[in-house]
Amino acid sequence: MTAPKVLSAQSIHDFFRELLTLAIENQRTRVQQATELYLANLLSGFLHTESLLVRDEEGTLDRKPLALMLKDALDEEGVARAQALRRLGDTSLFVSGMFSESLSSSLVDVGYAIAMGSRAYDALGDVAERHGRGARSLWDELSEKFSQLVEVLNEVSDRTLSSSNAGLLRIYERWMRTGSARIATLLAEHGVPAVVCLPKGRFAQ
Repeated sequence: MTAPKVLSAQSIHDFFRELLTLAIENQRTRVQQATELYLANLLSGFLHTESLLVRDEEGTLDRKPLALMLKDALDEEGVARAQALRRLGDTSLFVSGMFSESLSSSLVDVGYAIAMGSRAYDALGDVAERHGRGARSLWDELSEKFSQLVEVLNEVSDRTLSSSNAGLLRIYERWMRTGSARIATLLAEHGVPAVVCLPKGRFAQ
């Protein structure tokens, strides 16, 4: 029996970097190289579910609401504030980009997560500039293009799912709900005929 292949941290990083490059090109999103590298590091760093969770006073791991993460960040100073703001921005971007469907069934929608994440990165830029921790261009781009980056991660998420038949079915069901041209293109790449809506409400394959 062949032993299961263990992926290295580098191979996982390279996998996400390749998907990110493709998604950025497909969506004609202009970002600096540092931002693309940051996103690849973010995706590989959040590979384990525990990375999205925080440990409470009783030692239990749970996902902390974004509003409380922002409050905690604003209550801190200096390096501690920067770390908390970065975690808020990263968590908002990852969840809204890779698991946007999970937000549709919660009290927090994608728009809220985008607003919180964008605000966090903007505030992080202020902290970095104030404490002389390098240029703020990366944080500015993450903040200003947050919505576009969510769309990029949406495509990365879909392409990751498309590696299995079950994933393709989920993508097709999402296309049926949204009519997304991007998802239709992805389905066509995998030989799945998307249903095209005609002007008078008729459907053709």
